[in-house]
Amino acid sequence: MKYESTRGASPTIGFTDAMLAGLATDGGLYVPKSWAPLPAERSSNYASLAAEIVSLYAGGELSEDEIRRLCDQAYSTFRHGAVVPLVQYDQDAWLLELFHGPTLAFKDVALQLLGQMFDLVLAKKSQRLTIVGATSGDTGSAAIDGVRNCSNIDIVILYPRGRVSDVQRRQMTTVESANVHTVAIDGTFDDCQDLVKAMFNDAPFRERHNLSAVNSINWVRVMAQVVYYIHACDSLGGQPISFSVPTGNFGNVLAGWIAKQMGAPIDRLIVGSNSNDILTRFFDTQKMTATSVTPTLSPSMDIQVSSNFERLLFEMNNRDGGATAEQLARFRQTGTLAVEPDQYAKWIAPVFAAASVDDAGTLDVMARMHKECNMLVDPHTAVGIGATEKCRREGETVVTLATAHPAKFPDAVRKATGEHPQLPDHLADLFQLPERTVQLPNDLAAVQSFVASVGTSG
Repeated sequence: MKYESTRGASPTIGFTDAMLAGLATDGGLYVPKSWAPLPAERSSNYASLAAEIVSLYAGGELSEDEIRRLCDQAYSTFRHGAVVPLVQYDQDAWLLELFHGPTLAFKDVALQLLGQMFDLVLAKKSQRLTIVGATSGDTGSAAIDGVRNCSNIDIVILYPRGRVSDVQRRQMTTVESANVHTVAIDGTFDDCQDLVKAMFNDAPFRERHNLSAVNSINWVRVMAQVVYYIHACDSLGGQPISFSVPTGNFGNVLAGWIAKQMGAPIDRLIVGSNSNDILTRFFDTQKMTATSVTPTLSPSMDIQVSSNFERLLFEMNNRDGGATAEQLARFRQTGTLAVEPDQYAKWIAPVFAAASVDDAGTLDVMARMHKECNMLVDPHTAVGIGATEKCRREGETVVTLATAHPAKFPDAVRKATGEHPQLPDHLADLFQLPERTVQLPNDLAAVQSFVASVGTSG
């Protein structure tokens, strides 16, 4: 299995090189040359299924025994025996709970595995690297937890100051490991993401500090998320089902689309947005137009530039990297991206639906889930449930992805339900621990200087 860039100007590379690079040298995202078909016989054990799917994409660069051991180690950290349990809350309506990992968010499903893979491959190569990532809330803490004990990695996470929850921030800033560094940026998540991409596009800086990525621009992140869609389909008997996905950066819902390409019996993918509804507007109008970011109760989705949409756009362009690069350049210049009607009719209309849920609607869903189902849900999951309610067809089985534990957003949960969700025991002392972070302006030179002071020099 080989990997190519969505912008067509980088050489084709193997699995481990794509993992270590994160972003292609032409600024594009790596995708496999083809989507691997699902094996007819699949394990019902989550870690074993993950090993089967990873083996399809690893191209023989990791042995089956290594992959199995990595997956067993990664998912042994989850607090639920099923790893990602399904919970029914209504007729033909389910939640897929993805928050039983160490940092209480769906990002753990991929990042616990990615951290294990990084350490194994780097040890084999006798290399050290610097991971640089941007987070809108959950990726940062999940990435930090995934690599905090890795001896071959330094990690620097940028987050928008004042735009993540207190729990999300403290999960990053209270980690004592010497290889962990957090930076509060005066700006939005999109600003943080732009700074990360700019560092990767600065080839001498990237090479000097051996940079790598853990955002969902890294193919392994998306690959690992494909597994839980397949697992959910298998668990519900293999009949066609739809998924509702609260979405900001498009990586999570893209994983569902890839699972469908591989042969999983997925009918539709419902994209749930908050007031930052660039994706919903695109699916409604065939045109993507960026506006300013509005802070909401679901901060991990406060995004206007959805990086992973580039992978789908590449497919819509029949894998023409040059055309994709041109479209994205125009989007950067004008703030608008449009697709052709025939592209929309072929790739979007049969598969995707979308709805946006504002803060008032989010609180309403949270209150109703508590009253009617005796369940506390976080605001991101509530957006997914609200999108399900707006888009679901009669008789359609829909699985909504529950992407975060309610205790990560206690203020919103308390506002909606009057109850204060408790953190699990392993995080009970989170608000007693000292914080350690650096505050920097939205300035590339300042951020690069900091990364240079803590990162790996080649």
